[in-house]
Amino acid sequence: MDFLFHKVTDNEKEEIKKQAKKILDDFSKELSKAGKSVGESLIERGGGERIEDSGKCDDNFSREIMFENAPDTLKGTSKNKDFIIAERKEW
Repeated sequence: MDFLFHKVTDNEKEEIKKQAKKILDDFSKELSKAGKSVGESLIERGGGERIEDSGKCDDNFSREIMFENAPDTLKGTSKNKDFIIAERKEW
């Protein structure tokens, strides 16, 4: 069988579909076997969600202080009156 680029015939499409289905079925069977032998291993943790409390802020928090602490001249960083603009993933 030639695996270089060529136009796929209808017969080849059907054969590919059959092979894909067989692979998926075999994989599904193996997964179900593994699930039975290993057993259930779910970890439940309580309190995994944060409760939002957007109405209250720390009294010491100040937008002005935050902007004063932001660097002025780091590579790719700048400030305007409302935002600190920085490049993503720059270390």
